[in-house]
Amino acid sequence: MASTFEISHQWEEPEGLHELLNKIRDLRPEADIRKIRYAYFVAEQAHAGQQRHSGEAYITHPLAVANILVDLKMDDDTIAAALLHDVLEDCPSYTRVELQQTFGDDVLQLVEGVTKLSFSHPTDMTDREKARAETTRTAESLRKMLLAMAKDFRVMVIKLADRLHNMQTLEALPPSKRLRIANETLDIYAPLAARLGIWQVKWSLEDLAFRHLHPNEYQEVEQLVARSRDERQRDLNQAIVMIKDRLNAEGVKFIEVQGRAKHLYSIFNKMTKQGFKFEDIMDLIAIRIIVPTKKDCFVTLMLIHDIFIPIDGLFSDYINKPKANGYQSIHTKVVGPHSLPLEVQIRTKEMHEVAEYGVAAHWTYKEGGTSTKDTDQFGRLREQLFNWSSDADSSSEYLRSLSTDLFSEQVFVFTPKGEVLDLPAGSTPVDFAFRVHTQLGLTLVGAKVNGQIIQLTQPLHNGDVVELMTRRDATPSKDWLEIAKSQHARTKLKAYFRKQSRDDDESRGRAALDKELKAAGLDPRQYMSEDVLKTIASHYSGVETGADLLAKIGAGIVSTQGVVQRFRGNPQETNQNIIQLSKTREGKFALVDSMDHVMLRRSKCCDPIPGDDVVGYVTRGRGIVLHRRICPNVLGYMTREPERLIPYNWPPDGRSYGVHLRIETVNRQGLLMDVSTIFAEGKANVTDARIRTMQNHTAEINVTIEVHDAHHLQQVFSKIGNLSDVLSVTRLFGRSAGR
Repeated sequence: MASTFEISHQWEEPEGLHELLNKIRDLRPEADIRKIRYAYFVAEQAHAGQQRHSGEAYITHPLAVANILVDLKMDDDTIAAALLHDVLEDCPSYTRVELQQTFGDDVLQLVEGVTKLSFSHPTDMTDREKARAETTRTAESLRKMLLAMAKDFRVMVIKLADRLHNMQTLEALPPSKRLRIANETLDIYAPLAARLGIWQVKWSLEDLAFRHLHPNEYQEVEQLVARSRDERQRDLNQAIVMIKDRLNAEGVKFIEVQGRAKHLYSIFNKMTKQGFKFEDIMDLIAIRIIVPTKKDCFVTLMLIHDIFIPIDGLFSDYINKPKANGYQSIHTKVVGPHSLPLEVQIRTKEMHEVAEYGVAAHWTYKEGGTSTKDTDQFGRLREQLFNWSSDADSSSEYLRSLSTDLFSEQVFVFTPKGEVLDLPAGSTPVDFAFRVHTQLGLTLVGAKVNGQIIQLTQPLHNGDVVELMTRRDATPSKDWLEIAKSQHARTKLKAYFRKQSRDDDESRGRAALDKELKAAGLDPRQYMSEDVLKTIASHYSGVETGADLLAKIGAGIVSTQGVVQRFRGNPQETNQNIIQLSKTREGKFALVDSMDHVMLRRSKCCDPIPGDDVVGYVTRGRGIVLHRRICPNVLGYMTREPERLIPYNWPPDGRSYGVHLRIETVNRQGLLMDVSTIFAEGKANVTDARIRTMQNHTAEINVTIEVHDAHHLQQVFSKIGNLSDVLSVTRLFGRSAGR
């Protein structure tokens, strides 16, 4: 039976697998070797005949990924899943049911977690549409993977190992694909490795991406490092001898004293982003001292500062104030031999395990399965991953959230209870409040940092203790959209302001419908319940609830008269065609059989379009002017000369008509381009656009677009409203409305 992991005696174990299994036996004698061997066997059979771009047999890739994970000391299920990680995606003959029955639920969930989503796209897509579709696929696959990771961090450890081997063999791909993968690695996977604390993977990914993205600069930095390597190695060896001698003389036990070279991409960043000259970089060489206990760390620090002169302001205690990913160590920079700067890191063996392997170091190996020490910091990362996924409305917003919140430079601050939170560099108390809880952010009125009241605009720094002050009836200011630096806080704020705008639309819609019902002789209490409104809402595109219907009425998208007619069971009652006009004895205008030589004009005060609920106003000698029924001028005509108002149905006629919109949105670079793109995709030509920035860091776009009818306008409205930065969209009346 497959579940016993039996393999035919005729099958020969490849040399690569033999080496992998021996390495596992050395690290963990209790490992389930038969399970891992069988996973390799299944993967080899499933990938039979498949090759990588380099021409090698495909099985070499999952084997390499498994080797990386063994070095990270991962458990049996993770290594088995690594060997099988491409089987479901690339081998249709092997099903998820077979995988589950053979290897169990854990392995299945790990393999499914790293399996990319597949999308089918039309063959006639433009290059721009293909690029957008690829971005969507990447973002949604990443979202799927991160959600799987939130449930089990091993998913991302497998993916990072997969990406590391792909980067190590990137030369086999075409140049354009190499650049795309290298960029994605630098923007997403290397920062994610850092957040999980797997530093050795992070550094490797960064250096490999650096080599492909900036080959000339990579070679230049490599040559600079090579030229000074002998001198630095001499200084390093001398410093190590001095440290060991002093520790032995003082009776301080140590496990290891070793040198560490700074990786190339970090050197490049300091030279380009921070303006350092190569010779001024202080941590080109570093010494790592591993000692038995936390107490030994601080005794060793005292001795280091006695041997070498410490450099002011370049000391960090990450033992008492750990990073959010669990990293703990003492960092100090001193003047080393020959007056060259030297970085010294001091930590215990357990701290070193976490520093090297991050979340992987939290896995323990037990007979019959694995378990994880779900530390506070990784529990918070889980919460963040779920929040980011639920906050984002679109793929582009999701990637922006990851870039801003998850992968940016961090500051580490504390709650009054001592819990550490990581926030994007430059974050303010507003970001902190929304990170703790949305309701705290919405009711925030002030903050104390280290016991002192500060302004909400003040950036937080590493080690700050932040206490929030709230008031139940307080509400956010739109200025906070500029104050907030984290995408999470900005998303929550935008959602709040959009809801406020919708609530205003709903309130206006409710009042307008109430008035129209009373004018029609109907009791609003009978017709404005949620159940009744929901029934009517089903007749309108993009409207699901009664609240949606009222909001559309308030925004001027759905007419009150049309809704009232649907209440009466005769939605066509107002949809009579004007055939001809004649005057009755009472002086009122009426409809008769034909309408030759009667001029129709579209009013400029409310810009009606086909499909709107319109009425005609019979002018004195200038024909009939069409108005939207909710136009302020029509309300005046109803009071002064109602006999001149006549019903009219205006069906779509294929022509385009101008409509004026006001869009209130968060002010950011590229905003007008994004809005214009939506208009273009909706086939709504823009004839005029003006943008005005406001003092509260929002922008107001007044735009005139051409649409065919009310349905076309509603489609455009929906697309604009779905743009994450848009706070409200309003259809405007003309300047003469109400005059």
